[in-house]
Amino acid sequence: MTLLEKPALNSCCTVAAVLLTLALSAPGSIAQARDRQEIGPLPEKAPPSAALVEMGRRLFFDVRVSGDGAISCATCHDPGQGFTRQLDKERQPMALSDAYPGTRHFRNAPTLINVAHKADFSDAGWGWDGHMGANLNDVIRDQITETMMMNMDMRLMHERMKQDPVYVQMCQENFNGECSSGKGRKALDAFMQTLVSKDVPFDQGTLSGEAELGRILFEGKAGCIGCHSGPYFSDGEPHNTGVPENLDVFQDPLRHVTYRAVLTNHGVPKADIWRRDVGYFLVSKDYRDVGSFITPTLRETAHTAPYMHNGMFQTLEEVVAFYVAGGGHDDPLATELQPLDLDRSEQAQLVAFVRALSSPEAPTVEKVEIPLEYEPIDNWLEVRN
Repeated sequence: MTLLEKPALNSCCTVAAVLLTLALSAPGSIAQARDRQEIGPLPEKAPPSAALVEMGRRLFFDVRVSGDGAISCATCHDPGQGFTRQLDKERQPMALSDAYPGTRHFRNAPTLINVAHKADFSDAGWGWDGHMGANLNDVIRDQITETMMMNMDMRLMHERMKQDPVYVQMCQENFNGECSSGKGRKALDAFMQTLVSKDVPFDQGTLSGEAELGRILFEGKAGCIGCHSGPYFSDGEPHNTGVPENLDVFQDPLRHVTYRAVLTNHGVPKADIWRRDVGYFLVSKDYRDVGSFITPTLRETAHTAPYMHNGMFQTLEEVVAFYVAGGGHDDPLATELQPLDLDRSEQAQLVAFVRALSSPEAPTVEKVEIPLEYEPIDNWLEVRN
């Protein structure tokens, strides 16, 4: 079913309850996906070996994983900020992520918490537009080698690991052999497997009265479950809700050149004339998908503001109000939403339920301090602002 064939949606993100009966008869419909994936706790996973996780944790904080040795994975996925957003010089969350020194990104950095579960409930690719594939190890390679991300040659990463006695010992312990970039990716994958929610009220069945009312709205009148389905609270599908453009993407030359480069590299026609984020069109090349983005998980959203692919909303209250208003109205392709009849009390209940999908305290890890024999470019965070 294409975007223009989808019925108007009266929900936070999907088909209205009054249309569910009709939608169930459509093969591959959102309603059928919802029927297959009811919301619930995340399943338990067998943990990776502690030694492999420790190797991955060290790599996650190691700036030598980037081409010029100035940034690490933790630069954009800060463990102190829910493994997402960075803070600007005023210590406020940045709506748009930075990237490799000398450039800036045009998207909001998504959280890494619970990434181990994403592929269990969706075949969609990673990233806001789904272009990176579904395999976490492949995504790690993509992000490390991507020019505007880490800009690392895997052969160089291989050599850097072999020249560090700590990695040499870790590779011997975990793989009974010498270091390689592939083994490094496996270790990073193992580390990310441990970034999971803990003591979540929803998972433990300890919802407050207000949150329980919000759950009823979520599954019923508000219809949010249509897109935010399954234990991961995402259907993994692209949707256009009319989120307003973040004009910093086009007013900041470094963000704009990054955006232009991505469009060009992915074969988007006339990359020089776009003045909006094309979203899933990057993958499908179907113009009806312009402005559509993969549904994000709602887990840990209490700790991962700002929201949406471009960080345009600072609070969950703003997000709910946006959907109550029927989404954005400036994009003619944003036909999936209709206004919701939710009063302020019901909106507060919905927010309470979404907050109950987060850990009381954001999962985090202790930073690994790695001695360096060179001086990295340590002022670029100041220069960017």
